[in-house]
Amino acid sequence: MKLKKIISSVMAAVCCAAMLTGCSGGSGTSSTDVQSGADGASDAASETVQSETASAVNDPIDTELTPLEFTSGIRIGWNIGNTLDATGGSGLSTETSWGNPKVTEEHILSVKEQGFNAVRVPTTWDNHMDENHNIDPEWMARVTEVVDYAYNAGMYVILNMHHESWNYPYEDNFEAASEIMTAAWTQIADNFAGYSEKLIFEGMNEPRWVGTDQEWSGGNDEGRSVVNKLNQVFVDTVRATGGNNAERFLMVCPYAANSGEPAMSALVLPNDPAERLIVSVHAYIPYSFALQVGGSKNWLAEKQTCTRDIDTLAEALDRLFISKGTAVIIGECGAMSKDNEEARCAWAEYFFGTFSKLGVPCFLWDNGAFVSGETFGLYDRRVNTWRYPDLMASIMKGADEE
Repeated sequence: MKLKKIISSVMAAVCCAAMLTGCSGGSGTSSTDVQSGADGASDAASETVQSETASAVNDPIDTELTPLEFTSGIRIGWNIGNTLDATGGSGLSTETSWGNPKVTEEHILSVKEQGFNAVRVPTTWDNHMDENHNIDPEWMARVTEVVDYAYNAGMYVILNMHHESWNYPYEDNFEAASEIMTAAWTQIADNFAGYSEKLIFEGMNEPRWVGTDQEWSGGNDEGRSVVNKLNQVFVDTVRATGGNNAERFLMVCPYAANSGEPAMSALVLPNDPAERLIVSVHAYIPYSFALQVGGSKNWLAEKQTCTRDIDTLAEALDRLFISKGTAVIIGECGAMSKDNEEARCAWAEYFFGTFSKLGVPCFLWDNGAFVSGETFGLYDRRVNTWRYPDLMASIMKGADEE
């Protein structure tokens, strides 16, 4: 499918289940974050946007930490899912357009009190940019406000690009996508230039051929190659803004952030003068238990068919990255509720324990959904309540394994 066909395809696309291996078999990866439901910027326009939005933070950055030393400080992270990444409505109203309440400082402090020391802030930017790719100053200010809730609480923060409709990794889209990526990440990086290393930039979320049979399969040569090139554009753009951004840790992903070995093996790390890159993958595994609606409700640590996918991914991450000194973060993971908290507790202790021992921090996906659909809700932000205390205890127990 070429670029001229993309728009019609994406309008029909719904977040698909990936071809992951569950307790009963299969392979691949997936995500839970998609809801069903030109000219470059002029220098003057860019300067106007930056002068109106740039943060006043001016903190020192630790330039001595290696990526593996840095990620060892992250205990476990939490995603503010389906919120700043939501795409309904317009302007600031997009934040609540998928049913979650506006994020407050109280929410983030509750997340910290629960035991998380890191927050990922999935953020959609393209519907907040004008025709010259200038980001709406009000949106930049709101994103900054949410980032600051966690950053000022001493937490690690990942800020990314999520649900963008322009970065499809086709060769004939590369030039246009590069232009937008450069414009957008220049503005974002400039705005957050004074933040310490605890603010991490993640270039893309699951870049893929939406609505095709390549979407969740791990991709093909063209898709993987263009993702590699876009990762390089992201790194070059952020580094060019200087200051703390010259040394900031940056996250890059394989095609679709796919945690299958074909996609991960095809990832070519960008050239980075700072040598401060972190690989980002997503892992809702085993698929039949973790993500498949109507799939298995049962999971047993004693059953090799249930632990196999987790063990296989851990081995691959170690062999491909960790053993070579390359840090990894699992930016999204989770097992949705099927009225099976006991099984989820067993899964959580094993899953998070496995990756904690490997030195790979994990960020739970929390979309605020508790009743229907992909029920990954953990923290009910409407009433400031954690719904599954036993599950949270198992998650933290696993995260502390060494």
